[in-house]
Amino acid sequence: MPFIDYYKILGVDKNATADDIKKAYRKLARKLHPDLNPNDKEAHKKFQELNEANEVLSDPEKRKKYDKYGENWQHGEEYEKAQQQYQQSQQQQQRQYSQDGQTFYTEGNFSDADFSDFFHSMFGSGFSQRQGGHSSRKYKGGDYSAELKLTLLQAYKTHQQVITVDGKNIRITIPAGVANGQKIKLSGYGQPGVNGGPNGDLFITFLIEDEPNFKRLGNDLYTEVTVDLYTAVLGGEITVNTLTGQLKLKVKPGTQPNSKLRLKEKGFSVYKNDGHFGDLYVTVKVHIPDHLSEQEINLFTQLAKIRTK
Repeated sequence: MPFIDYYKILGVDKNATADDIKKAYRKLARKLHPDLNPNDKEAHKKFQELNEANEVLSDPEKRKKYDKYGENWQHGEEYEKAQQQYQQSQQQQQRQYSQDGQTFYTEGNFSDADFSDFFHSMFGSGFSQRQGGHSSRKYKGGDYSAELKLTLLQAYKTHQQVITVDGKNIRITIPAGVANGQKIKLSGYGQPGVNGGPNGDLFITFLIEDEPNFKRLGNDLYTEVTVDLYTAVLGGEITVNTLTGQLKLKVKPGTQPNSKLRLKEKGFSVYKNDGHFGDLYVTVKVHIPDHLSEQEINLFTQLAKIRTK
């Protein structure tokens, strides 16, 4: 009969701690539990293998014996003696097991027949009552994942939306300032638990659409505004777009192309910090006039001569 690598089934290495083994078992059990995969024979088979692996590796004595003999489990006088002692203890344990003043008996859908020949060859018949069978164990339900697309303006404001997950409508409040790719957890909105276990969770990932007029970096926004040559040279007042409307902005005389103007607290909302905002940075683009008239050419020529004196 082939050797079964219980460590591989649980996805842990041979140096795994008892806590590592417990976590690995619970994670896979939630995924493969027959109650969550009623029509999946392969999942049921894997769950049997998983229970067998956990039965061995979570028991210090069984694990010690398994590690000692490994692929050579059929050899050794000590093994034979240990097997006989184990079978005797299992026969006693199978009749009754007491814990915390209460009596428990084997229950569930798994019996000795569900364990491999390799298991019986090494450990005899009867699996540990301490697990109480799989049907009595509580399992947390599986988690759901969903994506929610938002415009930049939607992400700027706290608002409510309804999303549909597994055929159910869920109303959620989206806080202002969420970032692209940010993930939040809604506890208890996942798959139902098994045997009275807690529900799983819902993880929502936000996808913020690009906005052609604004670029977001953290809590700050960046935009551009085009001014004519005369306003850049002489100064004046321009109109700047923000996420919440338009603002008047003064341009100083002699403003250079690609100069940056800062509008304090006119940027993006700070996540979960109501009333606080980043800044808006405005890059000034200067438009050079073309198709000059003859008079304009003469005036620019005169200005050039004055500037060179």
